[in-house]
Amino acid sequence: MKTLNEAFCTPSMRRRYEVWFLRLGLADGSGAWWFRYLLMNPGRGGCPGNPQGMPVQVWASWFPHGEKPQSFIQGFAWEGLQVSGKGQSPFHFQIADNAIDKNSCRGALAVEGHSISWDLQYRSTFRVTLSAKGWIGFSRTPHSDAVFSGHITLDDRRFEGNPLGYGLQGHNCGYRHRNFWTWTHAYFVRTGAAPSTLEALVYEMPFGLVFRKAVLWHDGTEYVFRNLQDIRRGREPFGWSFRCSAGSGLSVDVMVDGAGSSAHRLPYLKTNCSGRFEVINNSLSKATLRLERPSAPVEVLETSAGAVLEMAG
Repeated sequence: MKTLNEAFCTPSMRRRYEVWFLRLGLADGSGAWWFRYLLMNPGRGGCPGNPQGMPVQVWASWFPHGEKPQSFIQGFAWEGLQVSGKGQSPFHFQIADNAIDKNSCRGALAVEGHSISWDLQYRSTFRVTLSAKGWIGFSRTPHSDAVFSGHITLDDRRFEGNPLGYGLQGHNCGYRHRNFWTWTHAYFVRTGAAPSTLEALVYEMPFGLVFRKAVLWHDGTEYVFRNLQDIRRGREPFGWSFRCSAGSGLSVDVMVDGAGSSAHRLPYLKTNCSGRFEVINNSLSKATLRLERPSAPVEVLETSAGAVLEMAG
C-alpha cells in the first residue's frame, strides 16, 4: 500500500531536493522538535565545495518553551545511503544511525559538542496530498494527525512518553525551492473528541500564478479550501491570518501567531548551489480556527503551542 512517503529522487538527478520531516509538540508542553531527512542534488553530490551542501543531511531542531531554538545539522556522503527505489513501497531511508520509514524514525547526531538521538513511532488516521505538480514537485502529508511515542535525548536531557507528543510527518520534493511560500499545520487536541488538524500552503507558481490550498480534518471529515484570502501575512510580527470558504455556506477563519522567542531563522541552500535564502520556522506557534457551518453552532478550535508556521521569500 502506498503511504505518500515513497521516494522520488534517483541517483542521477543533478538538481532536486527531497525531504521527509516530522514536527512534534511534546505532550508535557515543554517544547517541540523538528526533524528532517534531506536529499540534495544526488547526481552532482549535493553542492560540491560547500560544507553545508552535502548530498544527504539529517537535521534536528529543538524549540524549548520560552527559550531560543537550537538546530543541529549533520551531512553525509551519498555512498552511505540506503533508500528504497523511486516509487517503491515499502519506503525506507537510512544513513549511518539515522533512518525513517512509513511509521517510525530514529537518529543519532554529534554536532559541535552536542549529542542528539531519537527513536520514535507514530500513528495517524488522516493523510493528504496538499500539492502535486508532477516533476516540478509535491507536498504530501502521510501522517496529518500523528501521535508520537518513544524517546528523544539532547545531551543529558531525555524526553520519553507514550504519547510523547503530537504533530505531523510530511514529505516534500522539488526541482527547486519556491521563491516564496507560507505553510502552516495546526494540531488541535479536543477533550472528549478526536483531534482536528488544519494544514494550509501558499506558494508562487510560473506565469505570476499563486497556489493556495487549505485542508481541515475535523470529526472524521476532510474539508478542502482553494480560495484562501489573506487577512495578514508577515514576518514582523511573524504571523498569518486568512479566511476561506467552501460550498454550502461553510467557512473558516484562521489566525496563526508565530511571534516570540521560538521563531527560528535557518539558511537553506538553493538547488542550483548559487547561494542561500532564509526560512523562518516556529514550531511552537499558537493557532485559532473559527468554523462556521449552516444550521450548526460556531466552533472555535485553539492551541497555545500545537502549530508550526513557516515562511520564505
